[in-house]
Amino acid sequence: MKNYARIILLLVVASFANFANAISSNPHNDLEKVEEKIEKEFNAAEHAIHHALDAHEIHVADGFVIPLPIILWTDNGLVTFMSSEFGHGEHTAPVERNGMSFVMSHEKVYQLNAGEHHVEFDAEHHPINATKISMDFSITKNVVAIFLVAALLLFVFIRSAKKYKGGKPVAPSGIAKWTEPGVVFVQDIAKENIEGDKYKRFTPYLLTLFFFIFFGNLLGLIPFISNPNMTGSISITLLLATITFVIQMMNSKKTYWLHILDPLGNSLPWYGKLPLYLILVPIEIAGIFIKPVALLIRLFANITAGHIIVVSLISIIFVNESLAWAGLAVPMTLFISVLELLVAFLQAYIFTMLAAMYIGSAVESAHH
Repeated sequence: MKNYARIILLLVVASFANFANAISSNPHNDLEKVEEKIEKEFNAAEHAIHHALDAHEIHVADGFVIPLPIILWTDNGLVTFMSSEFGHGEHTAPVERNGMSFVMSHEKVYQLNAGEHHVEFDAEHHPINATKISMDFSITKNVVAIFLVAALLLFVFIRSAKKYKGGKPVAPSGIAKWTEPGVVFVQDIAKENIEGDKYKRFTPYLLTLFFFIFFGNLLGLIPFISNPNMTGSISITLLLATITFVIQMMNSKKTYWLHILDPLGNSLPWYGKLPLYLILVPIEIAGIFIKPVALLIRLFANITAGHIIVVSLISIIFVNESLAWAGLAVPMTLFISVLELLVAFLQAYIFTMLAAMYIGSAVESAHH
């Protein structure tokens, strides 16, 4: 536990140092200019929201930014270049490729209208003489996080599988000591919510779902990797919920649809059930789509909220322009960061459990 506490403390200090670096790093060490810049530019709300958004580069510290590939499909074919060509700051020069001009605003890539070479912005800094690229396959921070999680999953579970080579029961050793309890835990979730031996068919998906979310949540706690993280992106949680929904629908049985379209069964004659069905059936049908929506919102909101709270707590120091507030902000940030470790596990567990419940309800037999 002491080692875990040290790791969390190190992560918090690293995050705090990265945030403060934008203020403390001045090549001329001119304190008055720095204070003027803080007063003019720092906005806690904007910084917290910006922290929660995806980006086309990984900002490690001032002067150390890792650019990511921009991959666009336009009317003239494929266009690729690095995000560093856009430069930095709010007013960046257009990038010229294949006779076309591109500009980035609010992390969206736009193509300037034909014949235009200078971008014009409205009051909210959106280009007014450009159109957004619809076929944008650029690599962003969240995409990098997905690749990292995928690589981590392959590494961990290929190493674990080698411990069981041959199919004979063996005592877990090495990395398998950590993965086997997790596998058994998810398998028990599947057994409890999916009847009979049907759970075996869906356990591999539930295992992938659980560890993908869990590893992604933990990865998001590491500074500079993904802020907040990939599970804090609505598009990724939407994809996970959609895959679960498709699996549920593709494997749904007759009994599942009878529960939805004929919830009262033979308990009443048809003329007695009709008034109730006008209310119950639309609710049951709406519930089919509400369940996956609840899945994606629950995961997205909980993960994003934790990171915004951390940024907001650190922002107290700079809003009040006093280092004394660090006595409150840093301990509270440490507490929230430790709490996020628990949330990282709980959200993976809740998402997997609910997915198992929804799939289980779709494949249950008539006697249930």
